[in-house]
Amino acid sequence: MDKDIATPVRTRAILEKYGFSFKKSLGQNFLIDTNILKKIVGFAELTDRSGAIEIGPGIGALTEQLARSSKKVTAFEIDQRLLPILADTLATYDNVKVIHNDVLKADVKRVIEEEFPDIEDIMVVANLPYYVTTPIIMKLLEDHLPIRGIVCMLQKEVADRISAKPGTKDYGSLSIAIQYYTEAETVMIVPKTVFVPQPNVDSAVIRLTKREKPAVNVKDEHFFFQVTKASFAQRRKTLLNNLTSQLPDGKQKKEEIIKALQESEIEPSRRGETLSLAEFALLSDKLYPYFH
Repeated sequence: MDKDIATPVRTRAILEKYGFSFKKSLGQNFLIDTNILKKIVGFAELTDRSGAIEIGPGIGALTEQLARSSKKVTAFEIDQRLLPILADTLATYDNVKVIHNDVLKADVKRVIEEEFPDIEDIMVVANLPYYVTTPIIMKLLEDHLPIRGIVCMLQKEVADRISAKPGTKDYGSLSIAIQYYTEAETVMIVPKTVFVPQPNVDSAVIRLTKREKPAVNVKDEHFFFQVTKASFAQRRKTLLNNLTSQLPDGKQKKEEIIKALQESEIEPSRRGETLSLAEFALLSDKLYPYFH
């Protein structure tokens, strides 16, 4: 009995039935491999007491697998044309709610309170649209939502940057921002052949497990991220050069920046990618009084 949505035949039939055409601007790529979807759901470690939040359900391929593995699924879909399709494909599941909204504009905390009042274990599981992957993940983390973590599919190169370690070419301010809030691991590589339409790049599934408290203690979170961003502004430049050119009034405060680097026992000639989270935390705390 071929009931799964995520097969090439069933996906084609659904798209033809509704005359659906893909919008490039929305980064729509639908998965047509049930095994991969089941693995993604497996990485989320859901139970019948879990709530799942999905972003961009498409025609419901992943939603269906989540509905079978969790107590309730709430999905955010931005494309109005998909709402009647989802109402049809997911008609047999009474534990799915589709919200027509852009997750970047939504009050996700309020949605969680309303949709999952009696659920303590909440995971975000999504095949994210590639053009807004980073803003979506950062919003979910910066909003300090009561979630256990995020399992999502994204471009492989972005996954590499998210889970990168210090001293590697992929390590940057994105690695630091996400690893500050979570433990990040790439759990699976997904070939482009299992999507329609096929994207130009391979994908990866990452699992982000939220830390009970951030990886490092800092005086000011916003300033910490400002310092890490500045440190990677131009990868070939030294820390000293990047910080003086990127921090507000950095050129006038060059002496103070040198002093903060010395107090942190960090060579001004080092590059951003060589610093660990702990070193960035120390450096931003030493710089903080000079910029506030």
